[in-house]
Amino acid sequence: MNAWFTPDLMAILGLLAGVLCVLGLHGLSHPRTAVRGNRLAMAGMALAVIATFAHPSVQHLAAIVAALVVGAAIGIPLARRVSLVSLPQLVAAFHSFIGLAAALVAVGMYARSMAFGTLDAKGATELALGAAIGLITFSGSILAALKLQGVVGGQPWGWVGRHWLNLALALGILLCTVWFVATFSVWPLVLIVVLATVFGVTLVAPIGGADMPVVVSMLNSYSGWAAAATGFLLEQPLLVLVGALVGVSGAMLSAVMCKAMNRSFLSVIAGGFGAQTSAAGQGAAATQGTVALAGTADAAYLLQQAEHVVIVPGYGMAVAQAQHAVKALYAALTAQGVAVHFAIHPVAGRMPGHMNVLLAEADIPYDAVWELEEAAPRMAETDAVLVLGANDVVNPAAETDRTSPIFGMPVLPVWQAKQVYVVKRSQRPGYAGVENPLFVMPNCALVLGDAKAVVEALVAGVKDHA
Repeated sequence: MNAWFTPDLMAILGLLAGVLCVLGLHGLSHPRTAVRGNRLAMAGMALAVIATFAHPSVQHLAAIVAALVVGAAIGIPLARRVSLVSLPQLVAAFHSFIGLAAALVAVGMYARSMAFGTLDAKGATELALGAAIGLITFSGSILAALKLQGVVGGQPWGWVGRHWLNLALALGILLCTVWFVATFSVWPLVLIVVLATVFGVTLVAPIGGADMPVVVSMLNSYSGWAAAATGFLLEQPLLVLVGALVGVSGAMLSAVMCKAMNRSFLSVIAGGFGAQTSAAGQGAAATQGTVALAGTADAAYLLQQAEHVVIVPGYGMAVAQAQHAVKALYAALTAQGVAVHFAIHPVAGRMPGHMNVLLAEADIPYDAVWELEEAAPRMAETDAVLVLGANDVVNPAAETDRTSPIFGMPVLPVWQAKQVYVVKRSQRPGYAGVENPLFVMPNCALVLGDAKAVVEALVAGVKDHA
């Protein structure tokens, strides 16, 4: 080892990198500090990479740098080209790469250990865990990305006996791990690869609709544990530390998402409540009434006359990329003395914090953004609510219809406001496929059209009435 690169120095650098990553995660807990948190986390990762490259045991540095250059040449243009509306599927795809990398490292280390005769029970256990967790993450993330992109459809894929199948796959992976540790044979490792790949698909397939934010955070957690398993395999404590941080934070975020939907973590991960939709409960209440339609001129006049307006952004706003038009509406209304706030539901969008990211991009003041707990009690005091492409998070069936798949999920009670305008492309149900009785309530009207075009028309109407 180089005289200057001592184990103590490596430990200090690892500790510093870990502290920076912890501070980065803490910064990500609030939009105000998110940028600083990202910078701290990136600094920690940069320090970890530099410390790893400086280690004397790292060889073939030129090949490693060449691989990094190739990866950057692919990843940077891809990340710059992808719009924020496609961010959830991009995140899911990136999680799949982490899982695949962990599995490839496990296979490579197996070949190396067998060639040099250095494989032992401890190493075999780490190999099996790394391959299993990595491939569950890989296949599950690929399916999640395809669902989010709409390639395979976002509806849950339910089938009889799926929980027994998942249990059988989990036991099969466990038994193959014991077999592999006892014999070091390649065949149990091959079976682990196959079973884990199938397991990732069967875990994610039954999950759909409003569960997708939980899927994204869950896969984030899996990718962290896959990285931690790789760290044990490579005897890199820093990789174990960072992977564990990602794994724990992803699990905590998944728990927060489940709390926001009033579902147990296990029930969502094991199959998703979206698969339990009954034909009777998919909107019997929604058919008992007439949907009122409104034009942008009428809606703009009422918004301009209101004292307090709450805007509820949903995935429709993201699809239309209407966040900047929403900022213009916010500015036009506040300029005329109207108090405007934004109500954010934790599961709005396709990933945790999706709506917060869009509003932050449009420079919406943080003080104007309310979370669910702050917004819900104030709906009864609101003159007008503008719902932009959201469906499930404002659905009263969550409180009234026990047969609804979203029953028990805390929602924003926008129907308590004096007037509600819902901007949608059509009268069809939202992503979860659940009918919404809100649309036939007497104080609700639909404004049909693309969210960006509608909001721009509202801005023009508000200015005309000034």
